[in-house]
Amino acid sequence: MTDTEFHQLADAFMTDLEDRLDAADIDWERAPGGVMQIDFDNGTQIIINKQPPLHEIWVAAKSGGFHFRRLGEAWVDTRSGAELLAALNRYCSEQAARVVSLDA
Repeated sequence: MTDTEFHQLADAFMTDLEDRLDAADIDWERAPGGVMQIDFDNGTQIIINKQPPLHEIWVAAKSGGFHFRRLGEAWVDTRSGAELLAALNRYCSEQAARVVSLDA
């Protein structure tokens, strides 16, 4: 994957995620540089950012730090093989202390 392809795919994911977070009524904001911060009522956060040199999306959640790399049509955890959106459902549910579904 080229750097340009990485940025296009990662940016498309982040834009789609913004819409999903809005639909789930979860607060978020994007800082300069593209870092996304997801905020929960209990004061916890999830941070999502692109790592261009590695062509990865990194997620920092209360449960740990996770690296996702594009594999076929999905962003996949480099350790567990979990798909990024499914993982975010889990992380958000854990931190919101309620079931969160970011699925379309």
